[in-house]
Amino acid sequence: MYQLPEQLVQETGDSLVYCPKRVLVSKEFTFDAAHHLFAYDGKCQALHGHTYRLQIAVTGFLDQRGLSVDFGDLKAIYQAHLEPLLDHRYLNEMLPYMNPTAENMVYWLYKTVEAHLPKNDQKFEMAFVRLYETPTAYAEFRKEWD
Repeated sequence: MYQLPEQLVQETGDSLVYCPKRVLVSKEFTFDAAHHLFAYDGKCQALHGHTYRLQIAVTGFLDQRGLSVDFGDLKAIYQAHLEPLLDHRYLNEMLPYMNPTAENMVYWLYKTVEAHLPKNDQKFEMAFVRLYETPTAYAEFRKEWD
């Protein structure tokens, strides 16, 4: 059986925790939605749709099981608080009043996830939210910009 290096045994004790540092956990989702942009002179001023790809990244320290943020917790936040407003929806009507650009949406997504992170002994923090409108174009909001 593998033995923990002595330094890690001293840092973590005899437990299921191996990593004593903060780690980043990310979960990805896709949704289909339509929108149009206000005050925009171009094709996107007309109603159109995207298959969006959303990445949510959270950091935390490991708990007694050796987990930081459970992937299932991120999925539950998405399913309860984001998916009903996003998937197969007309974003101009579903989101708070904003021009539904990727830049505005990514900030709203970040704040919504942050508000619903589990509140317990773990010190969870948002790292970033990245929203792809196309396979090659995305907007991102990061913790250090808040």
